[in-house]
Amino acid sequence: MLVDSHCHLDFPDFADDRAAIVERAARAGVARMVTISTRVRRFPDVLAIAEAFDAVYCSVGTHPHNAAEEPDVTAEDLVRLSAHPKVVAIGEAGLDYHYDKSPRDAQAKGFRTHIAAARQTDLPLVIHARSADADMAAILEEETQKGAFPFILHCFSSGPELAETGVKLGGYVSFSGILTFKNSGELRDIAASVPHDRLLVETDAPYLAPMPFRGKRNEPAYVANTAAMLAETIGVSADEIAKITTANFFRLFTKMPRPAGNA
Repeated sequence: MLVDSHCHLDFPDFADDRAAIVERAARAGVARMVTISTRVRRFPDVLAIAEAFDAVYCSVGTHPHNAAEEPDVTAEDLVRLSAHPKVVAIGEAGLDYHYDKSPRDAQAKGFRTHIAAARQTDLPLVIHARSADADMAAILEEETQKGAFPFILHCFSSGPELAETGVKLGGYVSFSGILTFKNSGELRDIAASVPHDRLLVETDAPYLAPMPFRGKRNEPAYVANTAAMLAETIGVSADEIAKITTANFFRLFTKMPRPAGNA
């Protein structure tokens, strides 16, 4: 069994064949998918998809790109919305200095709001971090001192220091199709350095399709390709990486029910 810990099934890319995509994921052994919220105001659309498919669950949150659009979202709002049985995570939230689509102070404010919600609910915070390693590490260190909270550094593409900081603070590190790219040797070195009990895999679909699908629309079934590369990177079998990443997923996503027969 595999799990896609991060995809975006509400995006228009999937509007015409969403049911077929979920079915292909099941045939590929992907038993659970988490479709990730990027705007709280569009959360009902995300939740509707999670409610439509037994294998799909969701998060609630505001992506850093959209932080300036939703400055008034409170931790209490996130806590209230997360009470739904299909909501298993907070986010995605964080810092993105590569595109800077929202002012950095708005990103940081939103990020801290999501941290507070994760701390209150004990649901994992899905963290987006791009070109912001120093500030990300500083906020994680500071906020953890106020009280620990579960989190995942999703679609990891940062430097080794941030991975080390995340693990030190109790977080998990998730790898996407980027891990399979020919020029991702440094990222594979980082993956090899992460303790096995902190590794996760994801697609971030529809983006970042792994080899041999690079350049095409990504989908949850392709998480198997990323898992295969992660297995090769850390020197285990495909079956073993499935066991490792799935066990890690359910340890972190404590609200997520296991499929029948996989207790």
